[in-house]
Amino acid sequence: QLQLVESGGGLVRPGDSLTLTCATTQYTLEYYAIGWFRQAPGKGREGVSWISSTDDTTYYVESVKGRFTISRDNAKNTATLQMVGLKPEDTGVYYCAADLWGSTWSFEENEYDYWGQGTQVTVSS
Repeated sequence: QLQLVESGGGLVRPGDSLTLTCATTQYTLEYYAIGWFRQAPGKGREGVSWISSTDDTTYYVESVKGRFTISRDNAKNTATLQMVGLKPEDTGVYYCAADLWGSTWSFEENEYDYWGQGTQVTVSS
């Protein structure tokens, strides 16, 4: 059972930056594609960014392109989501999820094998 733990959320002002980290201590993340999702208040969960398990190919939804950067460090068993230029509409609970051998981007939730508990990001002036 892979346990994912997100960290790095917080309350920031518009235009600020945050870096979210997804970590596991029991097993390697090396064989998993990682997806970052978010759920805004009163809305469904949406995929935000994805990184491949095989060649570090990445994917971003249009609303975060140029502002968010996903990366992974297999040696540390972590994946990060760097967020700059945050906007109020980025507010939500952010989740990381792991898809074993994922090599083509997808935000279909049932394709992900493990999920973290989420970390809150609030962007407000």
